[in-house]
Amino acid sequence: MSIGHTLLGLLESGPRHGYDLKRAFDEHFGHDRPLHYGQVYSTMSRLLKNGLVEVDGVEAGAGPERKRYAITDAGVTDVAQWLARPEKPEPYLQSTLYTKVVLALLTERDAAELLDTQRTEHLRLMRGLTERKRKGDLADQLICDHALFHLEADLRWLELTAARLDKLAAVIAR
Repeated sequence: MSIGHTLLGLLESGPRHGYDLKRAFDEHFGHDRPLHYGQVYSTMSRLLKNGLVEVDGVEAGAGPERKRYAITDAGVTDVAQWLARPEKPEPYLQSTLYTKVVLALLTERDAAELLDTQRTEHLRLMRGLTERKRKGDLADQLICDHALFHLEADLRWLELTAARLDKLAAVIAR
């Protein structure tokens, strides 16, 4: 996820302080990984340097001054271009799971046990995501669906690989 573009997009509704940006980010996108304040301020500093935001005001308080940031026209254009650009699909052509299976076979370890252990872990995570989806709002449901679909694809791969272990072992042994 592009933190900079996400913060810029949040600024399109109006100027905000760094604290407000962090809170909005966490509310909409940070369920699993809330944004750190340092990340907000370092990103805003970079966006300011690049002319994508400007300081809309500074307020004195009990602590350090609070800057209010506003998106610039260049920032709006940057967000629009980012939103229009499709994300590169990740085909996982060289996955860690595949590497582990091959190494297990090469080192004469039990690749079937490795696959069973991984399947158990995937199912555990899927149960947790399904529960979160059941209790969550629409945003949680969509996020969980995305993760669940990827995990289902992984499970299909685990089953297929388990069924082909003997063939893979023969190919590797050559």
